[in-house]
Amino acid sequence: MTELILTTFDWVPDMPRGYVRDIRVRWALEEAGLPYRVESVPFRARDTGHFSNQPFGQVPWLTIGETSIFESGAILFHLGEHSDTLMPTEPGARSEVIKWLFAALNSVEAASLPWSIFIFSGDNTETPGRKHLDGFLDARLQHMEQVLAGCEWLAGTFSVADIAMADVLRLVARFDGLARYPTCRDYVARAVDRPAFMKAYSDQMAHFAAADKDNL
Repeated sequence: MTELILTTFDWVPDMPRGYVRDIRVRWALEEAGLPYRVESVPFRARDTGHFSNQPFGQVPWLTIGETSIFESGAILFHLGEHSDTLMPTEPGARSEVIKWLFAALNSVEAASLPWSIFIFSGDNTETPGRKHLDGFLDARLQHMEQVLAGCEWLAGTFSVADIAMADVLRLVARFDGLARYPTCRDYVARAVDRPAFMKAYSDQMAHFAAADKDNL
């Protein structure tokens, strides 16, 4: 594979560190043993070059030669197609990975992200909107609790589907949203105990910490 360049922010505030979505790509690259380097774009000043690679002004994106891919799910899928460590080649197993990768992003994160943003805001008012978010997330977690009760990993062996799902659930766990879901908690614990995740997490934290003096 051509040289891989992962682009993320040069710096972010303390709160999102360890959860910026370049961690999903770092994790996948570490699992696959693919060499890559990291480049940065300014967090505070997003220019036309940034938007040309990521139309919403977000991160990450991955550059492979002349190709630039944005959205963490699309990047995970692309890497999976180039590494049988991340996605098996056997059609049935491959289909399992693909469907759970999309489920993590479309079914579970669709519930977890709005809930997490609400919790992050610090507003604990029991409004109808908050109750709706709680119920939506609980419904998704109840389903995942059943799914994960019957397997170690979503598609039999660890894959990009688990990187996406574990990272989605990890954010919920940060705000104690898995308190009533022990199987989901155990799944996240297994995932983050992997050396590739620990390396990805450590590297992301070090990357942002290195720029602290310039952003005081």
